[in-house]
Amino acid sequence: MPELPEVESVRRRISPAMVRARIKAVDLRRPDLRRPFPRHFVKRLTGETIVALTRRAKYLLASLSSGETLLMHLGMSGWFRVVRDRATAGVGARPATIDPHDHVVFHMSSGKAVVFNDPRRFGVMDLVPAGALQEHPSLSRLGPEPLSDDFDAAALAQACRGKKTSLKAALLDQRVVAGLGNIYASEALHVAGLSPGRPASILATPAGAPREAAYRLAAAIKHVLENAISRRSEDNYRASPFLVYDRLDEPCLKKRCSGSIRRRTQGGRSTFYCPVCQQ
Repeated sequence: MPELPEVESVRRRISPAMVRARIKAVDLRRPDLRRPFPRHFVKRLTGETIVALTRRAKYLLASLSSGETLLMHLGMSGWFRVVRDRATAGVGARPATIDPHDHVVFHMSSGKAVVFNDPRRFGVMDLVPAGALQEHPSLSRLGPEPLSDDFDAAALAQACRGKKTSLKAALLDQRVVAGLGNIYASEALHVAGLSPGRPASILATPAGAPREAAYRLAAAIKHVLENAISRRSEDNYRASPFLVYDRLDEPCLKKRCSGSIRRRTQGGRSTFYCPVCQQ
């Protein structure tokens, strides 16, 4: 499933084609994705200008000139591509290439078509009325953005204070930190040298102040995500080398570490870690 770096790379790739451009037409190739499209979806979008395209956790947020916000989630297999639009105007314009899993096509005044492809159809598109974004069920309980100034060792320690759950489970709790997923939680714990099975409460003193481990982990989360975003390429945002993820039985890449990568199941998901340098 695409995680924060993948979603951020998609945002950066499609922004030039969409921001400050008018939506000239929208093609829906089916009535739903994970859920049905909102009522009058095409009518509410057509003719609107995209004022800004931002990201919150794993969601893309397109602010429209109408005041509404187009909320988009990639799901498990969704992705966007930008192609040159063959037509210069009118409903029914078609992008240069068509795939059977191309479910939504935005025809922009920039001359580009922005195509949403989703083989498994777990993606989501919703239209949120003006002023209702913070109360939207998908966004209302999210914690701080990991790359923002709001997220640091103190915030992480406060969120994990007294938690009996594991560090790995805590990092996947979107109320603790928004947008972090299975892959980068494993990567960050490795960089921080922390075992994924240790209780999350080790990050905080009884009073909620950050311990040394909280500083290491908060810094590791930012480092891992920033590096992943910088590695993304326009042609294949999924491709990326990992330190531990999906490297079962391979040597640990940390200097002077003699360990090999192991895998364990936590919460029904695979966690990759080095038993030697992650304590």
